[in-house]
Amino acid sequence: MGDFLIFNFNELSSVLLLYFVHALLFTGLIWRKAVEQSKLEAKWLALFIFLGALYISPFMLGYANWYSVKHLREFLFFVPFQQLFLIGPVFYFYVRSLLDKSPFSKLDYLHFLPAALYLLYSLMVYVWDVWVLDEFYFYADGQDKDLDFWYQMAGLISMLFYLLLSFRHHRAYRLRSQDELSYADEIAFKWIQHFSIAFALILLLRVFFFILNPEWGEFGRKFWYYLCFSILLSYIALSGYFQLVKSGLKLQFAIPEPDKLPAEEDKFKTEEEAKSEEFEEWKNKLGQLFQEDKLHERPNLTLNDLALTLNTNRNIVSKLINQEFQMNFNDFVNQQRAEAVIRKLKEGAHHKNTLLGIAFDCGFNSKTTFNRAFKKYTGLSPLQYIQAQQL
Repeated sequence: MGDFLIFNFNELSSVLLLYFVHALLFTGLIWRKAVEQSKLEAKWLALFIFLGALYISPFMLGYANWYSVKHLREFLFFVPFQQLFLIGPVFYFYVRSLLDKSPFSKLDYLHFLPAALYLLYSLMVYVWDVWVLDEFYFYADGQDKDLDFWYQMAGLISMLFYLLLSFRHHRAYRLRSQDELSYADEIAFKWIQHFSIAFALILLLRVFFFILNPEWGEFGRKFWYYLCFSILLSYIALSGYFQLVKSGLKLQFAIPEPDKLPAEEDKFKTEEEAKSEEFEEWKNKLGQLFQEDKLHERPNLTLNDLALTLNTNRNIVSKLINQEFQMNFNDFVNQQRAEAVIRKLKEGAHHKNTLLGIAFDCGFNSKTTFNRAFKKYTGLSPLQYIQAQQL
């Protein structure tokens, strides 16, 4: 029984052990938050970090001399610690669950088929070597199957595929939000970009170390890869946890589903109708709404809201803004807000109120969005504009 308790604490195994324990700790913390806040995306994140902890286990335990002890070596052989076909799909569904709340479909299970097949393969190897032959057949070469080159390469390709799929999903979400919402910047999910970059760095490091040492089953210089992996995993765990804490303290926005208008109000559904003479009439109505009704002052204004106010179809409003103003809905509304800020500045409002207070009065949700939109419209920051106009 003493063999099972061996852990050789050295500079290599101890460093990886610290990161392993850190990953397990944050797996538990994030899972707890996921249950408390009923957030599916947090469960995906907890699973991703747990898989990362398992991923470094063979090398952490290998440096602790587990491969040198018969019972411990067999444990490492038969437990599939590195779930390479599972990491990619879990990453993808974490990103997807953050960006939309579409239910998990039967087709989505196909993403987990390769991982299930590898688990079945691992089970077959265990049954055959331990229960049927009572001797090593698959493990006659004494090499851990998790570290086979074919599996490591196939796993890398799988993770690269799901990274690209996640990038594509996020990009589509960003474009859709800019066409639908006036507060697109507030739901841009910059965290996803940071998480994706960290994951991309992990995969680039794998490619780099594949080139340096293609014999993946040999420890060799792999410690430096696993150390880099552990550092990036720790960043993901820490940042993901604090992102989860922050999201529990503020209102979460989402892209709303299109509102259904009555059939008689559903006008100009075709491009030809959108280019008719009445198109100019809708353009005039749109201008009046922002000048007289001050719709831009509604910080959570959506394309649906504007279409309902105009009592027309959302497609005509979208085409109107895209074709006549050459911009998306988000930029159009923020331009209206920037113009409203300029009007207030010319009236001297900045002598009685702060610039940020004026921006919020005009419908902006954040200082960052205000500064970006104002400079995009005028070419100057708000302070530079005031100085240039001598207001």
